[in-house]
Amino acid sequence: PSVISFFKNGAFSSFFFQLHLVALNFPLSGDMRADFQCFRQAQLAGLTSTYRAFLSSHLQDLATVVRKTDRHHLPVVNLQGETLFSNWESIFDGNGGQFNIHVPIYSFDGRNIMTDSSWPQKVIWHGSTANGIRLVSNYCEAWHTADMGAMGQASPLNTGKLLDQKVFSCNNQFIVLCIENSFVSDPQG
Repeated sequence: PSVISFFKNGAFSSFFFQLHLVALNFPLSGDMRADFQCFRQAQLAGLTSTYRAFLSSHLQDLATVVRKTDRHHLPVVNLQGETLFSNWESIFDGNGGQFNIHVPIYSFDGRNIMTDSSWPQKVIWHGSTANGIRLVSNYCEAWHTADMGAMGQASPLNTGKLLDQKVFSCNNQFIVLCIENSFVSDPQG
């Protein structure tokens, strides 16, 4: 059956959908408006879905950033559609978000963050436990400070983990990831 008849028949398949994990085009310190940056850079890149920061915040744990209906069935992929995780929930199974370091993570402008010199420190901010729960003592005062004395939870990507448990001063400029968390579909379907 065609894609259109597939949807008209009421059958929804995650086969056609994926959650893209994409980096911001530049590193940021702990004082950031990350959700806004994710939204803006996705729009500038011509992406129609909504993107949120891959961060725990004062309002939400990282594990709940993606809609509940999309957490189990959609693969998490890079900008080129290569699989990083089988689904959103698998990132938070307690193993620190282990991923294949040979699958690149790209920025919104298409650069590989692991090889591009724009990100001299291959570390991502996350502010979370290995299970995606916010660490209020280690998330740069809800991502509102770049003070050297404030601390933020981050993960060196060379460990192959998105949620490795390392603490860094909030004045560091690290990678910020964004996750697609809603789709814009054609209502005419």
